[in-house]
Amino acid sequence: MRRVLCAVMAHETNTFSKDPTDLAAFKRRDFYLGNQIPEARRGTRSNFGGSFEAADKFGWQLIHPINASANPSGTVTREAFEYLVGQILDAVDQAGGIDAALLHLHGAMVAEGFEDAEGELLRRLREKVGPKVPIAVTLDLHGNITPLMAESANALIAFKTYPHIDQYECAWKGAEILERAMNGEIEPRVVLARRAMLTGLDMGRTQGGPMKELVDQGIALEEKGDLLSVSVFAGFPHSDIREVGPSVAIAYDAKAAGRAEEARATAERFMDRCWETRDFAALTFLTPEQAAKKAKAEEQGVTKPLVIADYTDNPGGGGYGDTTALLKAMIDADLQNAAFHAICDPEAIAEGIKAGVGNTATISVGGKWDPTKGGGPLTLTGKVRVINDGEVWAYGPMGGGVRREYGLSMVFRVGGIDIVFITNNGQALDLGQYTALGIDPARKATVAVKSMHHFRAAFQPISREVIVVDSNSLCSENFKTFTFKNAHRPIWPLDEITDPSR
Repeated sequence: MRRVLCAVMAHETNTFSKDPTDLAAFKRRDFYLGNQIPEARRGTRSNFGGSFEAADKFGWQLIHPINASANPSGTVTREAFEYLVGQILDAVDQAGGIDAALLHLHGAMVAEGFEDAEGELLRRLREKVGPKVPIAVTLDLHGNITPLMAESANALIAFKTYPHIDQYECAWKGAEILERAMNGEIEPRVVLARRAMLTGLDMGRTQGGPMKELVDQGIALEEKGDLLSVSVFAGFPHSDIREVGPSVAIAYDAKAAGRAEEARATAERFMDRCWETRDFAALTFLTPEQAAKKAKAEEQGVTKPLVIADYTDNPGGGGYGDTTALLKAMIDADLQNAAFHAICDPEAIAEGIKAGVGNTATISVGGKWDPTKGGGPLTLTGKVRVINDGEVWAYGPMGGGVRREYGLSMVFRVGGIDIVFITNNGQALDLGQYTALGIDPARKATVAVKSMHHFRAAFQPISREVIVVDSNSLCSENFKTFTFKNAHRPIWPLDEITDPSR
């Protein structure tokens, strides 16, 4: 029976965040070891869910040491990085060697001492298992893909959807490539193409525009069968590293004549298109005040909510999740039948617990990490409506049936607004994040979420309209307001570019 290593080590690192990511951050979010993993992930539409099913089909012995994912935040500590990598590499030794590896990473992890954290993991794994053991990696399409990743792996497979609802399918894609490689049918290799770009492809949105155009072309090439996988990466521009930015990674069969040249030409052609469309932007941003004014004008007699997304305090991009500019605008507008998810503020929850459910309290709310980004603390008087343990079963398109832990959580009603507070930071992905706290978002006139885009999978279908807000927070796309020290220069849009090649 073939032994296949499978693990999750995922983090999207916003290097501008003041909130370092230690091992406790992984344990708060999504952390399982060894035999805990099948119970947590079998039967779900997750990357591990797909991996277990593929192992059953192909008759593999799946070696699964760790599933660890932390909410996007600041640089991963060296201690946390070495622990996670150690779990994966030690499993190889404990198994007496492996026949293949199927890893589920993010692609934008930065650790202390390692700008390219995933590249370092793959380098060490390759060194341990040798050149002949195939390694397939599934990655977020917001990964900053590096030459070291491409050299160390046999396939780099990006999600094709944003919101990311195809992790399960990507796991199957990786498994199928590995099975063919172990059978000797193919010899997968990776080519990588890049340009001197910090951002592009409309931040990876796949509902239209250049990202969808290239993803669709890649799918057609995969279905034709000449190329094993065609992966388009929009990159993660809030990581100040040398290899930041969009890329295209193509896995081809080195056994087949001419495939390397075809893969290289295709990757370069795709990146030419990425450069040509670099200015394309689908979204129009409102100020918090404009959004609140619109919500107030429309709140009477509606049957579906207006969904307002605080785009730039997105916990899914490393935002602190505690900025208050949008909440203040909603309170000032005296919105009724509204809900807000969420303020990450354990101290406010502690004050609510002291007051007790059903009682009135005056609480200092939010703005604790950086009051200059997205609004400082608010002093609010309201009613403590709900306190619970923050366990959410996410059955929506982004959840796939997995359990999420947001820690002690509270609903605090101020005027006509039910404000959700959470202990473990996280963006709004699933309706269950509201309903677990007794709030039915579909029956609200206005629903606010802290998220860039993932919220759309669950919240857009229940909305009458979606609008997005720039609250001047940590995930702003005004990149010239950030100080980049490590990115490869010159780079668009920070610099004037005459030659986009890298």
